[in-house]
Amino acid sequence: MAHLTRKQIALRGVSASIVALTLLLGASTVGALGLRPTEATATGSAEPMFEEQTVLKAGTLGYSCFRIPTVVQAVDGTLLMFAEGRVNNCSDTGDIDLVLTRSTDGGQTWSPLDVVIEGDGETRGNPTPVVDRESGRISLLSMRNPGNSWTPRTPYLQHSEDDGETWSDPVDISAQISRPEWAYWYATGPVHGIQLQRGDHAGRLVAPIYFSPPSETERGNGLIYSDDGGLTWQLGAIDTQDSELAGESTVVELADGRLYVSTRSGPRTFEHEGHRGFAISSDGGNTFDAPVAEETQLPGPINQASLLRLDARDEGDSSNRILYSSPAHPAAREVMTIRSSYDEARSWETWDQGKVIHWGPSAYSDTVEIDDGVVGLAYEAGGFSPYESIRFARFNEAFLDTPNGTPPNLPGPPDPGPTTPNTAPRSEATAYVRGGAALTSGRSGSALTLDGSDDRVEMPLADSIDLGADNFTWATWLKYSATSGNHALIWAHKVGPGTTPAAWLRAEPGSNRIRAAVGTGWTNARTLSSSVAYNDGQWHHVVFRRSDDWLTLYVDGRQVAQAAAPYGSITEGKEFGIEGIHVGQRIDGVDRLRGSLDETVIYRRALTSAEIGRLAAGGVPVARGLEARLPFDRIDPAS
Repeated sequence: MAHLTRKQIALRGVSASIVALTLLLGASTVGALGLRPTEATATGSAEPMFEEQTVLKAGTLGYSCFRIPTVVQAVDGTLLMFAEGRVNNCSDTGDIDLVLTRSTDGGQTWSPLDVVIEGDGETRGNPTPVVDRESGRISLLSMRNPGNSWTPRTPYLQHSEDDGETWSDPVDISAQISRPEWAYWYATGPVHGIQLQRGDHAGRLVAPIYFSPPSETERGNGLIYSDDGGLTWQLGAIDTQDSELAGESTVVELADGRLYVSTRSGPRTFEHEGHRGFAISSDGGNTFDAPVAEETQLPGPINQASLLRLDARDEGDSSNRILYSSPAHPAAREVMTIRSSYDEARSWETWDQGKVIHWGPSAYSDTVEIDDGVVGLAYEAGGFSPYESIRFARFNEAFLDTPNGTPPNLPGPPDPGPTTPNTAPRSEATAYVRGGAALTSGRSGSALTLDGSDDRVEMPLADSIDLGADNFTWATWLKYSATSGNHALIWAHKVGPGTTPAAWLRAEPGSNRIRAAVGTGWTNARTLSSSVAYNDGQWHHVVFRRSDDWLTLYVDGRQVAQAAAPYGSITEGKEFGIEGIHVGQRIDGVDRLRGSLDETVIYRRALTSAEIGRLAAGGVPVARGLEARLPFDRIDPAS
């Protein structure tokens, strides 16, 4: 069927948007969407080849953002890239269309966008395409749920018999591949499905699912399959043994005909140090050989991923290669990387042995083999957020084997400038005074006054203030009278939390509170706040403590807030670059404090309530566990 939608006007404007994007990328671009060759471009060459373009950009074509890319190759060689076109915002729920763009030249140019299923106020997404190489039929599995709710979630199926040019109407196939209790949470993919090439089930189509009843007691992973070219589907392997390892999955056929499934895992805990799960099926996806187990060789954030069989000959052949695409940062959606396995998923390259495609924010992805040894990667990426665009990269195996170089985000040596003494025993952290910060009268002796414009103190990351997953105590004397804005007191490592490991302590007088937060990875964050801003122009002693399972906020020696602490490290992923600890501003230079600070200390342990009380009474900080002490009694000129 042809697709005429309420967004026709926006879609007709796609050509103008493409031209504008080409001009934006510069005169070196080629192709209708601005192909940017960075290496040799002859696909048959043994020279490294890499080309990349932005195919879908947030805020264009009538959509707030595009997410969840999947890609397959039709039997005629056409590439089909599916995505969710999110109309009003980038939320996972709401008015979401399932959209498609096609390429008939191996991913060098892409067609105007087509709406395969219009949301019309509902959510249509989780595209999971599968190609039957025998008939040429393309099956598209997807999900539907109300636009204002996560549930109920219903799986749908539609087909294309003409390489993705037209599609049948979507049909509810809950009776084939779901169970009534799974309507609470059910999802296909989202990633390409596969067609088996070996063994008794050669020709079978297989795709991954995950599900959960309302109680989440049987949350799990599974496989669905079709033995009639995608016309009908049925449930296969199911595992509900460990809900922490249940999530979006991807599947690949091993050289001996078995299936390897890689699953997204939940937040790491004391019981689960691994980053993903895996399972094996030896009977074509009918059952799993054993429950899903932890896969510790593929560190990364809580995130969807993609597997792709690149080369497969006989078991044990050294030329066999499986590709795995996912962000490589262990806790944040950053650093899109391709990692390889040469021994049928028994072992995997580390991120630095693999190939980094994009060092910045990145999230969901899918992979496809375009030609012999030439791979396409559709992935979410941006400069500040992963959800700014969907990009398509083309590269060959020679490119995958080139070195990555040094991560560009690693901080260099600090700029010279005035310092203030850090008097903690054996501390390695130097405190640089930036802007026009100056001394003023303190609670006792002198203090540091900051103007809220460019004043702050920066301590580059050093082992002594790399608190990792340890308990800590931050304490400072604060005096300010601001009635609006946010005023950072102590900020560590990144802008997060919520998307990346970080911790901070901030006064928010506009909301009448002092607030603190700790985050250790994607969505794994906690905040807590006082009910008073303490912006009365008087000195107040503010303490933020992480103590095993708890975060606690004290003001003037009294506990004012407490929250459960997230498990994990606030400096995980530092190999990709993090800042140290800033005093008086957020890491990125905003939320600068207008006020004064005195006697600021950082401990690598949780001080007792009695010790906190003594500090609030004006006592001298004890030495045990003290990693930084800034009395602000002087500022030394740069050497």
